[in-house]
Amino acid sequence: MKKTFTLNHEKIKYPRMVDAAKHEVKKYLKRERNKTLPFDADYWAFDCKFGNTAEEAQIVHVAEINNCISEIEKQGLSSFYVEIIARPAQRQSHDFDDEADD
Repeated sequence: MKKTFTLNHEKIKYPRMVDAAKHEVKKYLKRERNKTLPFDADYWAFDCKFGNTAEEAQIVHVAEINNCISEIEKQGLSSFYVEIIARPAQRQSHDFDDEADD
């Protein structure tokens, strides 16, 4: 998903537009997580960028997107850019030392 959300509409109020944008992002993440994983993958990882425009977008963690949208709402900006790319990933195994058990 690479999208610029506009938050101004002649009939829909600003807080509802912000809620709609948050809902669309949440719905996209849920849809991507429910897709079938490749054989060698454990989970879906997301590469995310967020900013006022596509050129100004900074890398953020997927859990921070909702907070970033809330910040846009506090600032009263009329648009923002979100980029979310899903990729299959594997969990890293932790090797514990025998000395730690002593």
